[in-house]
Amino acid sequence: MSDQLTLSAETRDRAGKGASRELRRQNRIPAVIYGNKQDPELIHVEEKALVKLLMTGHFSNSVVEIDLGGKKQITIPKDVAFHPVSDRPTHVDFLRIVKGAKVDVEVPVVFVNEDASPGLKRGGVLNIVRHELELVCENDKIPDDIKIDVTGFDVGDSIHISHVKLPAGSESKITDRDFTIATIVAPSALKSSDGDTTVDGGAEA
Repeated sequence: MSDQLTLSAETRDRAGKGASRELRRQNRIPAVIYGNKQDPELIHVEEKALVKLLMTGHFSNSVVEIDLGGKKQITIPKDVAFHPVSDRPTHVDFLRIVKGAKVDVEVPVVFVNEDASPGLKRGGVLNIVRHELELVCENDKIPDDIKIDVTGFDVGDSIHISHVKLPAGSESKITDRDFTIATIVAPSALKSSDGDTTVDGGAEA
């Protein structure tokens, strides 16, 4: 799993757009910590430190320890808002968690052993339906990614969640169907218009 991340924060006394704009002018990002049957806490964090964590590539599925004036809280990020033009972060939501609790996360998928796929070796294309899996994980066992082995898959085959061996401590949030994660299609299928290409299980994405 990802290493636990740390982030220093300070309490903010005021909410609202004006107060948030003032914080951003000072290169501070407003945020909130909520959950675990406790009152929400309004905080702000240093923009540079937050961006550094965002650049790790696994911020959204990592445990983040927030140091609020010596009071440390274990959280996971639940939402990050960005400015539509500058892409600067403008607000972050953190969810409090307790040790051993299960959390909902989205974990990216990584496909391996493509050289062992007959379909891909013959020129087929891996058409990814889901780039991330919605999982329920123990908060100290959140995986960085889920590796999916495409060994033996041919053109026309679909890779479903039932083909994936999830790591210990993780289970699929979607349990009512064997949804499609990817298909192997012939190159010609991708040359048709977007609306004409039929992907097995695409309606489930």
